[in-house]
Amino acid sequence: MFRNMFAAIALSLALGGQAAADPITQDPARVPAGDYALDPRHASLLVKVPHMGGFSQFVIRFDTLAGAFTYDPANWGATRAVITVDAASLRTNVSGFDKTLTGPSYLNVGKHPTITFAATKVEGDPARGVVHGDLTFLGVTKPVDLDVVFNGVGPSLLGAGTRLGFSGATRIKRSDFGLSTMSSMAGDDLELMFEVEFTRK
Repeated sequence: MFRNMFAAIALSLALGGQAAADPITQDPARVPAGDYALDPRHASLLVKVPHMGGFSQFVIRFDTLAGAFTYDPANWGATRAVITVDAASLRTNVSGFDKTLTGPSYLNVGKHPTITFAATKVEGDPARGVVHGDLTFLGVTKPVDLDVVFNGVGPSLLGAGTRLGFSGATRIKRSDFGLSTMSSMAGDDLELMFEVEFTRK
């Protein structure tokens, strides 16, 4: 009897906490001011590489990201953010291929351990806009525009703190960053897609 009662209480708390964690608005003006840090458990970068002219998109995933920004709802368009990707966190799900791609002939993580995007300006609709910034990859820095969707702001799980979520994408040419040694079967145009969540410090 007591076991069933405690199980029911735990379930109701879990369900209630999950409901409380849903985003409540996509209006940047309602986001609390303050310093926000990337939640590494809910952040990933996917890179799609055309295979043999486009038969399919080969997917590379990076799982270790870090980042932060300071937010002012009165001037949200001026938000500056920096996100750093651990290049060694690359995953392809192809046996032995991760080591090849992180080696000196490709990403050369020993010399270039991180990939960094530094946002310089935000434009567009509050819930869907463009983040302009500088991408540093293989030691080369070039301007890149990210198409970003603000998924919303709300309380974290069980109402602890404030959480923001974003999705976005952009396209780059690997040759622009000096990555020209890849097989001719891999296309030059890369699609970058990211999913990130931030929590207020």
